[in-house]
Amino acid sequence: MKKNIISGGAAIIFGLLIALGPQFLFKVCASPEGLFLKCHWAARAEFCTGLLIAALGVFMVIFSDYKVQLGLTIGLFLTGLFSVVIPHELFIGLCKDADAPCRKVTNLVLTILCVIVIVGAVINMIYLEKKTKK
Repeated sequence: MKKNIISGGAAIIFGLLIALGPQFLFKVCASPEGLFLKCHWAARAEFCTGLLIAALGVFMVIFSDYKVQLGLTIGLFLTGLFSVVIPHELFIGLCKDADAPCRKVTNLVLTILCVIVIVGAVINMIYLEKKTKK
């Protein structure tokens, strides 16, 4: 049960950072004259994936069955993969200017947060797989 709270709580924290970070902490570029840049839409997409990661974390805290935990962790892994490719030109991308704030700060921080989510999910999958075989 304690493991559920730790892994679920971490997923909630990182999900909220991914969701709210580009809006408030490590902001994307400001939109000139009401036009929306690519980084604006990438931040919107990251908001959705971050909320999904946080929601999976809430469910990880609520449900204690190891098989359910494993399924939620697989969902966390896949959402983390999806979230990491959003700013990397595979889906939306960011501004083309290499000196733009979204390229220098937002991209780096989002990549680090998403990689932490992915690695944490892999570690949790290995742990849960060993628990289900016992």
